[in-house]
Amino acid sequence: MKQAVKLGIIGVIGGIILLSLLKIVQVLTGSQAYVLLFNTDYIPLMKDWGPKDIGGFVFHFVFCIVSVVALFHILKICHLERSVCTYFMVYTGGSAVLYILTGLTDRPPAITDAASWTYWTAAHAVYSITVGFLVKHWV
Repeated sequence: MKQAVKLGIIGVIGGIILLSLLKIVQVLTGSQAYVLLFNTDYIPLMKDWGPKDIGGFVFHFVFCIVSVVALFHILKICHLERSVCTYFMVYTGGSAVLYILTGLTDRPPAITDAASWTYWTAAHAVYSITVGFLVKHWV
């Protein structure tokens, strides 16, 4: 149980860092990559669940927590659960590919917005390093 709580806290810390970075980018550059963090338009049932802002905010943090816990246990099978590099490759590569989900909605950013894709991917790289470092040194 102690381990699950630590992993959950790591998910929250990583989620705060991720949304903070993308909000700073939005304020400084006008990039709408931040909006994608909370967009649930492409998920059946989620798109109709509560106010978009609240539902998206909850979705973001639940996804951060679940992804940290799940990835840790998947990597544990291969004895890679403390490899910062592995977290970097999975989260950064995965987020770079998942950016295409923005094409399934009318909300910004546009799927063709290369700057938003770059900010999105870079912010997830920081998230991945944060998560990997905290897992390696705290769990």
